[in-house]
Amino acid sequence: MKTIDQISFAGKKALIRVDFNVPLDKEYNITDDNRITAALPTIKKILKDGGSVVLMSHLGRPKEGPTEKYSLKHVVKHLSDLLGQEVEFADDCIGDDAVQKASELHNGEVLLLENLRFYKEEEKGDKDFADKLAKLGDIYVNDAFGTAHRAHASTAIIAQFFPDNKYFGYLMAGELANAEKVLNDAAKPFTAIMGGAKVSDKIELIEALLEKVDNLIIGGGMAYTFARAQGGKIGKSLVEEDKLDLANSLIEKAKAKGVNLLLPTDSVIADNFSNDANTDAAQNDNIKDGWMGLDIGPESVKKFSSVVAESKTILWNGPMGVFEMEKFETGTKAVADAVVKATENGAFSLIGGGDSAAAVAKFGYTDDVSYVSTGGGALLEYMEGKELPGVKAINE
Repeated sequence: MKTIDQISFAGKKALIRVDFNVPLDKEYNITDDNRITAALPTIKKILKDGGSVVLMSHLGRPKEGPTEKYSLKHVVKHLSDLLGQEVEFADDCIGDDAVQKASELHNGEVLLLENLRFYKEEEKGDKDFADKLAKLGDIYVNDAFGTAHRAHASTAIIAQFFPDNKYFGYLMAGELANAEKVLNDAAKPFTAIMGGAKVSDKIELIEALLEKVDNLIIGGGMAYTFARAQGGKIGKSLVEEDKLDLANSLIEKAKAKGVNLLLPTDSVIADNFSNDANTDAAQNDNIKDGWMGLDIGPESVKKFSSVVAESKTILWNGPMGVFEMEKFETGTKAVADAVVKATENGAFSLIGGGDSAAAVAKFGYTDDVSYVSTGGGALLEYMEGKELPGVKAINE
Protein backbone atom coordinates (compact mmCIF):
# COMPACT_ATOMS: atom_id res chain seq x y z
CA MET A 1 0.00 0.00 0.00
CA LYS A 2 1.43 3.39 -1.02
CA THR A 3 1.13 5.49 2.11
CA ILE A 4 2.53 8.87 3.15
CA ASP A 5 4.99 7.09 5.46
CA GLN A 6 7.02 6.22 2.37
CA ILE A 7 7.94 9.82 1.59
CA SER A 8 9.24 13.01 3.17
CA PHE A 9 7.21 16.11 2.34
CA ALA A 10 10.03 18.54 3.18
CA GLY A 11 9.72 21.51 0.84
CA LYS A 12 6.78 19.90 -0.96
CA LYS A 13 3.18 21.01 -1.35
CA ALA A 14 0.71 18.20 -0.64
CA LEU A 15 -2.69 18.40 -2.31
CA ILE A 16 -4.92 16.35 -0.01
CA ARG A 17 -8.45 15.18 -0.79
CA VAL A 18 -10.12 15.12 2.61
CA ASP A 19 -13.72 14.44 3.58
CA PHE A 20 -14.90 17.51 5.48
CA ASN A 21 -18.55 16.79 4.66
CA VAL A 22 -19.62 17.54 8.23
CA PRO A 23 -23.10 18.38 9.57
CA LEU A 24 -23.78 22.06 10.33
CA ASP A 25 -26.61 23.60 12.34
CA LYS A 26 -28.61 26.66 11.24
CA GLU A 27 -25.88 28.98 12.56
CA TYR A 28 -23.26 26.99 10.59
CA ASN A 29 -21.73 25.44 13.70
CA ILE A 30 -20.24 21.98 13.20
CA THR A 31 -22.32 19.43 15.14
CA ASP A 32 -20.00 16.44 14.57
CA ASP A 33 -16.33 16.99 13.72
CA ASN A 34 -15.24 13.33 13.48
CA ARG A 35 -14.41 13.58 9.79
CA ILE A 36 -12.17 16.58 10.41
CA THR A 37 -10.35 15.08 13.40
CA ALA A 38 -9.83 11.87 11.39
CA ALA A 39 -7.78 13.82 8.82
CA LEU A 40 -5.53 15.56 11.36
CA PRO A 41 -2.79 12.86 11.61
CA THR A 42 -2.16 13.05 7.86
CA ILE A 43 -2.07 16.86 7.84
CA LYS A 44 0.23 16.97 10.88
CA LYS A 45 2.67 14.43 9.42
CA ILE A 46 3.12 16.55 6.28
CA LEU A 47 3.56 19.77 8.25
CA LYS A 48 6.03 18.09 10.62
CA ASP A 49 8.06 16.91 7.61
CA GLY A 50 8.38 20.56 6.55
CA GLY A 51 5.80 20.53 3.79
CA SER A 52 2.71 22.65 3.12
CA VAL A 53 -0.86 21.49 2.70
CA VAL A 54 -3.64 22.33 0.25
CA LEU A 55 -6.93 20.74 1.36
CA MET A 56 -9.83 20.03 -0.98
CA SER A 57 -13.24 18.63 -0.02
CA HIS A 58 -16.93 18.70 -0.75
CA LEU A 59 -19.68 19.69 1.68
CA GLY A 60 -23.28 18.63 1.18
CA ARG A 61 -24.98 18.41 -2.18
CA PRO A 62 -25.20 21.90 -3.68
CA LYS A 63 -27.47 21.89 -6.71
CA GLU A 64 -26.69 25.19 -8.40
CA GLY A 65 -23.13 26.34 -7.82
CA PRO A 66 -21.96 28.35 -4.80
CA THR A 67 -24.38 28.22 -1.85
CA GLU A 68 -23.79 29.86 1.53
CA LYS A 69 -24.85 26.85 3.60
CA TYR A 70 -22.46 24.56 1.75
CA SER A 71 -19.42 26.82 1.93
CA LEU A 72 -16.32 25.30 3.48
CA LYS A 73 -15.49 28.68 4.99
CA HIS A 74 -17.66 27.53 7.92
CA VAL A 75 -15.01 24.89 8.70
CA VAL A 76 -11.96 27.20 8.74
CA LYS A 77 -12.07 28.44 12.35
CA HIS A 78 -12.63 24.98 13.83
CA LEU A 79 -9.87 23.47 11.70
CA SER A 80 -7.54 26.30 12.74
CA ASP A 81 -8.31 25.62 16.41
CA LEU A 82 -7.70 21.88 16.00
CA LEU A 83 -4.36 22.43 14.24
CA GLY A 84 -3.29 25.24 16.53
CA GLN A 85 -2.49 27.50 13.59
CA GLU A 86 -4.29 29.77 11.17
CA VAL A 87 -5.72 28.06 8.10
CA GLU A 88 -5.89 30.11 4.89
CA PHE A 89 -9.09 29.90 2.81
CA ALA A 90 -9.51 30.28 -0.95
CA ASP A 91 -12.98 31.36 -2.05
CA ASP A 92 -12.79 29.04 -5.07
CA CYS A 93 -11.13 25.69 -5.71
CA ILE A 94 -9.68 26.35 -9.18
CA GLY A 95 -9.93 30.11 -9.79
CA ASP A 96 -7.36 32.89 -9.46
CA ASP A 97 -7.70 33.08 -5.66
CA ALA A 98 -6.92 29.38 -5.28
CA VAL A 99 -3.99 29.50 -7.71
CA GLN A 100 -2.46 32.58 -6.08
CA LYS A 101 -2.86 31.39 -2.48
CA ALA A 102 -1.53 27.92 -3.30
CA SER A 103 1.50 29.39 -5.08
CA GLU A 104 2.28 31.69 -2.12
CA LEU A 105 1.98 28.92 0.48
CA HIS A 106 5.06 28.51 2.66
CA ASN A 107 6.28 25.32 4.33
CA GLY A 108 4.23 24.61 7.46
CA GLU A 109 1.15 26.46 6.14
CA VAL A 110 -2.33 25.13 5.36
CA LEU A 111 -4.80 26.27 2.70
CA LEU A 112 -8.41 25.06 2.46
CA LEU A 113 -10.14 25.36 -0.92
CA GLU A 114 -13.82 26.16 -1.41
CA ASN A 115 -16.33 23.33 -1.98
CA LEU A 116 -15.41 21.17 -4.98
CA ARG A 117 -19.05 20.45 -5.72
CA PHE A 118 -19.74 24.08 -6.52
CA TYR A 119 -18.54 22.85 -9.92
CA LYS A 120 -20.61 20.15 -11.65
CA GLU A 121 -17.35 18.97 -13.25
CA GLU A 122 -16.31 17.44 -9.91
CA GLU A 123 -19.05 14.80 -9.83
CA LYS A 124 -18.82 14.28 -13.59
CA GLY A 125 -15.16 13.28 -13.22
CA ASP A 126 -14.10 15.98 -15.65
CA LYS A 127 -10.44 15.65 -16.69
CA ASP A 128 -9.82 19.37 -17.34
CA PHE A 129 -11.23 20.24 -13.91
CA ALA A 130 -8.97 17.58 -12.34
CA ASP A 131 -6.00 19.03 -14.23
CA LYS A 132 -6.67 22.51 -12.80
CA LEU A 133 -6.83 21.09 -9.28
CA ALA A 134 -3.65 19.08 -9.85
CA LYS A 135 -1.69 22.24 -10.60
CA LEU A 136 -2.17 23.35 -6.97
CA GLY A 137 0.19 20.77 -5.47
CA ASP A 138 3.33 18.66 -5.99
CA ILE A 139 2.10 15.43 -4.39
CA TYR A 140 -1.44 14.03 -4.32
CA VAL A 141 -2.76 12.40 -1.16
CA ASN A 142 -6.18 10.78 -0.95
CA ASP A 143 -7.45 10.66 2.64
CA ALA A 144 -11.18 10.74 1.87
CA PHE A 145 -12.42 7.18 2.31
CA GLY A 146 -16.03 8.40 2.50
CA THR A 147 -15.89 9.33 -1.20
CA ALA A 148 -13.53 6.60 -2.43
CA HIS A 149 -16.42 4.78 -4.14
CA ARG A 150 -17.08 7.80 -6.37
CA ALA A 151 -15.21 8.29 -9.67
CA HIS A 152 -15.10 12.05 -9.13
CA ALA A 153 -12.47 14.44 -10.45
CA SER A 154 -10.78 14.92 -7.06
CA THR A 155 -10.93 11.28 -5.94
CA ALA A 156 -10.10 9.23 -9.04
CA ILE A 157 -9.33 11.29 -12.15
CA ILE A 158 -6.78 13.64 -10.56
CA ALA A 159 -4.36 10.82 -9.65
CA GLN A 160 -3.30 10.41 -13.29
CA PHE A 161 -1.58 13.82 -13.09
CA PHE A 162 0.66 12.48 -10.29
CA PRO A 163 1.90 9.17 -11.76
CA ASP A 164 4.85 8.91 -9.35
CA ASN A 165 3.56 11.11 -6.54
CA LYS A 166 0.26 9.73 -5.25
CA TYR A 167 -0.33 8.21 -1.83
CA PHE A 168 -2.94 7.14 0.70
CA GLY A 169 -3.22 9.26 3.83
CA TYR A 170 -3.40 7.63 7.27
CA LEU A 171 -7.20 7.59 7.40
CA MET A 172 -7.51 5.92 4.01
CA ALA A 173 -4.80 3.38 4.86
CA GLY A 174 -6.45 2.62 8.20
CA GLU A 175 -9.88 2.14 6.63
CA LEU A 176 -8.53 -0.26 4.03
CA ALA A 177 -6.43 -2.23 6.53
CA ASN A 178 -9.39 -2.68 8.90
CA ALA A 179 -11.78 -3.63 6.11
CA GLU A 180 -9.24 -6.16 4.83
CA LYS A 181 -8.87 -7.63 8.30
CA VAL A 182 -12.61 -8.30 8.47
CA LEU A 183 -12.88 -9.49 4.88
CA ASN A 184 -9.87 -11.77 4.66
CA ASP A 185 -8.44 -12.35 8.12
CA ALA A 186 -11.47 -12.65 10.41
CA ALA A 187 -11.08 -14.67 13.60
CA LYS A 188 -14.00 -17.05 14.12
CA PRO A 189 -16.79 -16.93 15.07
CA PHE A 190 -17.43 -14.04 12.68
CA THR A 191 -20.75 -12.23 13.19
CA ALA A 192 -22.22 -9.58 10.89
CA ILE A 193 -25.03 -7.38 12.19
CA MET A 194 -27.12 -5.82 9.45
CA GLY A 195 -29.77 -3.21 10.14
CA GLY A 196 -31.39 -0.28 8.40
CA ALA A 197 -34.54 0.24 6.44
CA LYS A 198 -34.32 -1.76 3.24
CA VAL A 199 -33.14 -5.22 2.20
CA SER A 200 -32.54 -3.82 -1.28
CA ASP A 201 -29.85 -1.44 0.08
CA LYS A 202 -27.90 -4.31 1.62
CA ILE A 203 -28.59 -7.23 -0.73
CA GLU A 204 -25.13 -7.35 -2.34
CA LEU A 205 -23.42 -7.01 1.02
CA ILE A 206 -25.55 -9.75 2.59
CA GLU A 207 -24.81 -12.10 -0.31
CA ALA A 208 -21.07 -11.39 -0.04
CA LEU A 209 -21.12 -11.92 3.73
CA LEU A 210 -22.92 -15.24 3.47
CA GLU A 211 -19.67 -16.55 1.98
CA LYS A 212 -17.68 -15.47 5.04
CA VAL A 213 -19.67 -15.20 8.27
CA ASP A 214 -20.73 -17.74 10.88
CA ASN A 215 -23.64 -15.64 12.14
CA LEU A 216 -25.75 -13.05 10.34
CA ILE A 217 -28.03 -10.92 12.51
CA ILE A 218 -30.73 -8.89 10.78
CA GLY A 219 -32.62 -6.07 12.48
CA GLY A 220 -34.10 -2.68 11.71
CA GLY A 221 -36.82 -1.99 9.17
CA MET A 222 -35.55 -4.63 6.75
CA ALA A 223 -36.47 -7.39 9.24
CA TYR A 224 -40.19 -6.86 8.54
CA THR A 225 -39.72 -7.74 4.88
CA PHE A 226 -38.36 -11.09 6.08
CA ALA A 227 -41.27 -11.51 8.54
CA ARG A 228 -43.81 -10.71 5.81
CA ALA A 229 -42.05 -13.07 3.37
CA GLN A 230 -42.58 -15.89 5.86
CA GLY A 231 -46.29 -15.19 6.08
CA GLY A 232 -46.28 -12.97 9.16
CA LYS A 233 -48.69 -10.13 9.96
CA ILE A 234 -46.62 -6.98 10.25
CA GLY A 235 -49.26 -4.24 10.53
CA LYS A 236 -48.02 -1.08 8.85
CA SER A 237 -44.36 -1.82 9.49
CA LEU A 238 -41.88 -0.94 6.77
CA VAL A 239 -41.87 -3.57 4.03
CA GLU A 240 -40.58 -3.99 0.49
CA GLU A 241 -43.38 -6.00 -1.10
CA ASP A 242 -41.32 -6.60 -4.25
CA LYS A 243 -38.47 -8.14 -2.21
CA LEU A 244 -40.36 -10.96 -0.46
CA ASP A 245 -39.00 -13.67 -2.77
CA LEU A 246 -35.51 -12.22 -2.31
CA ALA A 247 -35.87 -12.38 1.49
CA ASN A 248 -36.90 -16.04 1.31
CA SER A 249 -34.05 -16.86 -1.05
CA LEU A 250 -31.55 -15.28 1.38
CA ILE A 251 -32.96 -17.45 4.18
CA GLU A 252 -32.44 -20.52 1.99
CA LYS A 253 -28.92 -19.44 0.99
CA ALA A 254 -27.95 -19.01 4.63
CA LYS A 255 -29.22 -22.52 5.39
CA ALA A 256 -27.35 -24.01 2.42
CA LYS A 257 -24.10 -22.35 3.52
CA GLY A 258 -24.49 -23.29 7.17
CA VAL A 259 -24.74 -19.65 8.28
CA ASN A 260 -26.70 -19.02 11.47
CA LEU A 261 -29.23 -16.39 10.29
CA LEU A 262 -30.88 -14.62 13.21
CA LEU A 263 -34.06 -12.64 12.60
CA PRO A 264 -35.92 -10.73 15.32
CA THR A 265 -38.74 -12.69 16.96
CA ASP A 266 -40.34 -9.75 18.78
CA SER A 267 -40.67 -5.99 18.43
CA VAL A 268 -41.45 -2.79 20.23
CA ILE A 269 -44.42 -1.53 18.23
CA ALA A 270 -46.03 1.90 17.99
CA ASP A 271 -49.27 3.36 16.66
CA ASN A 272 -47.39 6.25 15.08
CA PHE A 273 -43.87 7.12 13.85
CA SER A 274 -43.21 9.44 16.77
CA ASN A 275 -41.46 9.55 20.12
CA ASP A 276 -44.88 10.42 21.59
CA ALA A 277 -46.58 7.36 20.10
CA ASN A 278 -48.32 4.71 22.17
CA THR A 279 -46.14 1.61 22.37
CA ASP A 280 -46.65 -2.08 22.97
CA ALA A 281 -44.82 -5.38 22.54
CA ALA A 282 -45.59 -7.93 19.82
CA GLN A 283 -44.23 -11.02 18.14
CA ASN A 284 -42.69 -10.07 14.81
CA ASP A 285 -45.17 -12.18 12.85
CA ASN A 286 -48.23 -10.86 14.69
CA ILE A 287 -48.24 -7.06 14.75
CA LYS A 288 -51.60 -5.35 15.17
CA ASP A 289 -53.24 -3.63 12.21
CA GLY A 290 -52.32 0.06 12.12
CA TRP A 291 -49.24 -0.49 14.31
CA MET A 292 -45.62 -0.65 13.22
CA GLY A 293 -42.42 -2.19 14.53
CA LEU A 294 -39.83 0.46 15.42
CA ASP A 295 -37.33 -1.53 17.49
CA ILE A 296 -36.40 -5.11 18.29
CA GLY A 297 -37.99 -6.51 21.45
CA PRO A 298 -36.41 -7.97 24.63
CA GLU A 299 -36.43 -11.57 23.34
CA SER A 300 -34.47 -10.57 20.24
CA VAL A 301 -32.12 -8.38 22.28
CA LYS A 302 -31.23 -11.34 24.48
CA LYS A 303 -30.73 -13.71 21.54
CA PHE A 304 -28.66 -11.24 19.50
CA SER A 305 -26.53 -10.17 22.48
CA SER A 306 -25.58 -13.73 23.39
CA VAL A 307 -24.38 -14.46 19.84
CA VAL A 308 -22.39 -11.20 19.72
CA ALA A 309 -20.82 -11.98 23.13
CA GLU A 310 -19.28 -15.18 21.77
CA SER A 311 -17.95 -13.62 18.56
CA LYS A 312 -14.30 -12.94 17.78
CA THR A 313 -14.94 -10.70 14.73
CA ILE A 314 -17.92 -8.35 14.45
CA LEU A 315 -19.05 -6.18 11.53
CA TRP A 316 -21.96 -3.89 12.34
CA ASN A 317 -23.78 -1.93 9.67
CA GLY A 318 -27.19 -0.45 10.44
CA PRO A 319 -29.26 0.12 13.60
CA MET A 320 -31.82 -2.27 15.12
CA GLY A 321 -34.55 0.36 15.27
CA VAL A 322 -35.28 4.07 15.17
CA PHE A 323 -32.52 4.81 17.70
CA GLU A 324 -32.79 8.57 17.10
CA MET A 325 -36.02 8.45 19.16
CA GLU A 326 -35.50 7.63 22.82
CA LYS A 327 -38.46 5.25 22.97
CA PHE A 328 -36.97 3.07 20.24
CA GLU A 329 -33.24 3.15 21.05
CA THR A 330 -33.16 0.18 23.43
CA GLY A 331 -32.42 -2.54 20.87
CA THR A 332 -29.63 -0.63 19.17
CA LYS A 333 -28.08 0.34 22.51
CA ALA A 334 -28.24 -3.27 23.75
CA VAL A 335 -26.45 -4.51 20.63
CA ALA A 336 -23.88 -1.72 21.06
CA ASP A 337 -23.37 -2.84 24.70
CA ALA A 338 -22.82 -6.42 23.50
CA VAL A 339 -20.32 -5.30 20.84
CA VAL A 340 -18.37 -3.27 23.43
CA LYS A 341 -18.27 -6.21 25.86
CA ALA A 342 -17.10 -8.58 23.14
CA THR A 343 -14.39 -6.07 22.17
CA GLU A 344 -13.25 -5.87 25.81
CA ASN A 345 -12.96 -9.66 25.71
CA GLY A 346 -10.66 -9.58 22.68
CA ALA A 347 -13.01 -9.48 19.68
CA PHE A 348 -12.27 -7.21 16.70
CA SER A 349 -15.23 -4.92 16.02
CA LEU A 350 -15.65 -2.81 12.88
CA ILE A 351 -18.52 -0.31 12.89
CA GLY A 352 -19.60 0.40 9.33
CA GLY A 353 -20.06 4.14 9.16
CA GLY A 354 -23.35 6.00 8.65
CA ASP A 355 -26.12 5.32 11.18
CA SER A 356 -24.07 2.67 13.00
CA ALA A 357 -21.29 5.18 13.65
CA ALA A 358 -23.90 7.74 14.75
CA ALA A 359 -25.45 5.22 17.15
CA VAL A 360 -22.10 4.27 18.67
CA ALA A 361 -21.31 7.98 19.09
CA LYS A 362 -24.72 8.68 20.66
CA PHE A 363 -24.13 6.04 23.32
CA GLY A 364 -20.56 7.21 23.96
CA TYR A 365 -18.90 4.02 22.68
CA THR A 366 -16.76 5.35 19.82
CA ASP A 367 -13.53 4.64 21.73
CA ASP A 368 -14.74 1.27 23.06
CA VAL A 369 -14.90 -0.57 19.74
CA SER A 370 -11.95 -1.54 17.53
CA TYR A 371 -12.63 0.75 14.57
CA VAL A 372 -15.39 3.10 13.41
CA SER A 373 -15.40 3.63 9.66
CA THR A 374 -15.91 7.16 8.33
CA GLY A 375 -17.32 5.89 5.04
CA GLY A 376 -20.68 4.13 5.04
CA GLY A 377 -21.23 3.71 1.30
CA ALA A 378 -17.55 3.22 0.50
CA LEU A 379 -17.15 0.52 3.14
CA LEU A 380 -20.27 -1.30 1.91
CA GLU A 381 -18.99 -1.38 -1.66
CA TYR A 382 -15.54 -2.52 -0.54
CA MET A 383 -17.12 -5.30 1.52
CA GLU A 384 -19.22 -6.30 -1.48
CA GLY A 385 -15.96 -6.93 -3.33
CA LYS A 386 -16.21 -3.90 -5.61
CA GLU A 387 -13.14 -1.98 -6.69
CA LEU A 388 -13.30 1.58 -5.37
CA PRO A 389 -12.25 4.20 -7.96
CA GLY A 390 -10.43 6.28 -5.32
CA VAL A 391 -8.41 3.26 -4.21
CA LYS A 392 -7.71 1.98 -7.72
CA ALA A 393 -6.43 5.43 -8.77
CA ILE A 394 -3.65 5.32 -6.16
CA ASN A 395 -2.78 1.66 -6.72
CA GLU A 396 -2.43 1.94 -10.50
